[in-house]
Amino acid sequence: MTLIKSISGIRGTIGGTAGDNLTPIDVVRFVTAYVRFIAESKPDGEKLKIVVGRDARLSGELVGDLVEGTLLGCGVDVVNVGLCTTPGTELAVTYHKADGGIIITASHNPKQWNALKLLNANGEFLSDADGKRVLQLAEDNAYEYPQIDGIGHVLSRENFNQRHIDMVLKLQYVDAEAVAKRHFKVVVDAVNSVGGIVIPELLRRLGCQVVELNCEPTGDFAHNPEPIPENLTQISEVIVREKADLGVVVDPDVDRLALVCEDGRMFGEEYTLVAVADYILSKKVGNTASNLSSSRALRDVTERRGGQYFASAVGEVNVVAKMKEVGAVIGGEGNGGVIYPALHYGRDALVGVALFLTHLAASGKTMSGLKATYPEYFASKNKIQLTPSIDTAKVLQEMKRRYEGEKITDIDGVKIDFADKWVHMRKSNTEPVIRIYAEAKSQSEADALAARFIAEIKDVCKL
Repeated sequence: MTLIKSISGIRGTIGGTAGDNLTPIDVVRFVTAYVRFIAESKPDGEKLKIVVGRDARLSGELVGDLVEGTLLGCGVDVVNVGLCTTPGTELAVTYHKADGGIIITASHNPKQWNALKLLNANGEFLSDADGKRVLQLAEDNAYEYPQIDGIGHVLSRENFNQRHIDMVLKLQYVDAEAVAKRHFKVVVDAVNSVGGIVIPELLRRLGCQVVELNCEPTGDFAHNPEPIPENLTQISEVIVREKADLGVVVDPDVDRLALVCEDGRMFGEEYTLVAVADYILSKKVGNTASNLSSSRALRDVTERRGGQYFASAVGEVNVVAKMKEVGAVIGGEGNGGVIYPALHYGRDALVGVALFLTHLAASGKTMSGLKATYPEYFASKNKIQLTPSIDTAKVLQEMKRRYEGEKITDIDGVKIDFADKWVHMRKSNTEPVIRIYAEAKSQSEADALAARFIAEIKDVCKL
């Protein structure tokens, strides 16, 4: 089964059998359920308005047409922003004062995947409870679609990307003039998706010289689209060859940002948020938040700047909830996801790029020089494929029992904090796997810690 229903949306592979994959029937069913959910909080008969945006993956047009047609058939008016980033679509919801939004993207998943990411009227992902209500409604086939006079209309088809860029450049702590003075040469890898439209334009408006790599929005990904080191060898080579100052890498829907140093080495996904947070905290002291699997470096930088750090369960909606709870001025996820509430509560690679380059410009340093100013931690990210017979909850409970003498956090899987390192084991929200994250003061230590726990989990699972 490759249809996954989670806090991250409805995600599946295109084609195959209805109910087991993301087929046209499934798209219609879940979009209808989403409309019914939104309508529950509205007066009877009130016309709904929903924003629709998509990344450039091969099935985007197909799924987009199905989504739009279903919304119209449900009596909903549509604002279609077309090829648009996930954060851009989120912003379009609030800009148009819409009742919600649907983003058609499977993030970093391979090209055969697509997904429906569902937003509320604040342009934020649905809560766990709201998502479960949508799934409940999807199981009910009693819905009666409106007659001809009640169908919806497309209110506009528009490009929201320029407006998104404008919003970013107007942020108080983005200094385009300072960035332009550094004349940065930047290589961009947008993995042939919508980032290839928006990131180079943002950089040019910041006064950077841009070298485009995989920026044609064909949806035929040039490499595995997840922006992790093993997938980024090409940009490293181009940076060195072009004598560029840095590299910028985004995933297909442009909510994750990975950076590459001038020597071709990874800045580190974890350190995208660390560096941006350090800059914001230098301007405004406050709290930060990220998920349990994020680097300790964020905590260290926050405390050094006089703030307090808080951890949440994995998942953007959980991080956002924690940020609101503690009044965080900056936060996000260690996968390169920067959430800056001054613009909106959503991971936004455009915000990350603009704030980071302002920070880099002000520092007067090279990328590697800036990286050297931060506490040094090394991460190891791994996963174990599940089988139907494995009871994940029992596995994690057993790991918790084995290490009951250590500091344990179990709000999302099991995280074990040792004095100078940690390991976090959790079931993925988007894939049938157990993820194992480890962090230590050296790569060899992190890898060894991860390998140790992988072996223990396999022993428990009898794999």
